[in-house]
Amino acid sequence: QVQLVESGGGLVQPGGSLRLSCAASGRLFTFYDMGWYRQAPGKQRELVARVTIRATTDYLDSVKGRFTISRDNAKNTVYLQMNSLKPEDTAVYYCNVNSRDQYGDSRVHWGQGTQVIVSS
Repeated sequence: QVQLVESGGGLVQPGGSLRLSCAASGRLFTFYDMGWYRQAPGKQRELVARVTIRATTDYLDSVKGRFTISRDNAKNTVYLQMNSLKPEDTAVYYCNVNSRDQYGDSRVHWGQGTQVIVSS
């Protein structure tokens, strides 16, 4: 089985920073696209950022210039550096990983979510 372990959430003041981490593990799996989604109260889940195995990145327009996604393939870990945080960034952030097993079958995995609260 593939396991995702998220960390880095918490309470921060507006303008502050947080760094989220998501480590994926599983024998005989290759992890391709990795990303972060978020869901604020009363809103649908939305893609915040994603990065491919070749390090191509995409961002939600509202976080461009403030958030940076990166990955360490040796550690099977994806990061989300969040700077200049705003109250509207408050949400539960979910790690999302696309994997392929030794037979080439693709699967999608979700982390349990980590809470980010931006408030003074």
